[in-house]
Amino acid sequence: MSLTIASHEFKPRAFALVPCAGVGERAGVGGPKQYHPVAGKAVVAHTLAALAAVPRLDATLVVLSPDDARFEQHVPGFEGERAWVARVGGASRAESVANGLTELLARGAQPHDWVLVHDAARCLIQPDWVERLMDACEDDEVGGLLALPLADTLKAAVVGEQGEARVQATVDRAGKWAAQTPQMFRLGLLRPALLSALADPETAAAITDEASAIEALGHQPRLVPGAYDNFKVTWPGDFALAARLLATR
Repeated sequence: MSLTIASHEFKPRAFALVPCAGVGERAGVGGPKQYHPVAGKAVVAHTLAALAAVPRLDATLVVLSPDDARFEQHVPGFEGERAWVARVGGASRAESVANGLTELLARGAQPHDWVLVHDAARCLIQPDWVERLMDACEDDEVGGLLALPLADTLKAAVVGEQGEARVQATVDRAGKWAAQTPQMFRLGLLRPALLSALADPETAAAITDEASAIEALGHQPRLVPGAYDNFKVTWPGDFALAARLLATR
């Protein structure tokens, strides 16, 4: 009996963390892209519905900007013991995630627990993709992320005389992957990695996702094959594409 209790007490839990404090300037929709409607619901509402359908996630924490007054209007059903909100967003994604990790600690999460950070704007995420990542990383010493090997020819660009983009060189795509989310790491590794990166302005500028902060400490996150549908809604045309894909499910 005692062994069973001890095993249960020390089994890592898993939390989703969704940074949702961005302004979405590139989306061109006149406001935060996470609240723009797609297939009848806000972008982030689709995201959170998918995460709620993953039973192995103990809770999902949404990190909002301190002055966000729109979330509850656009996601009215986000409530209950597994639905958490914190208005602790920072000036960058890394700051928002770091602040969210501090909030998870305050709510009882432990350093050995897993945190799956997922973009609010990846609204086509499916529960089985999240489960695939969890299965691949639950016994991994570092953790990992969903990603896809690059299939297209990759070009490096240079600005031409008239300000136009021109090809500078073709980049070897062998061994290169496009990072997606969720990205899954232990809270006790990810938080100090982000705080260390944020303490150095040069390093902070290179931290564009959680994996890059882990890499800065010398670790090698695991790459877990994702899905082409798991793209981040970023540009104006992405909303129509997301709507069409959601309508076919």
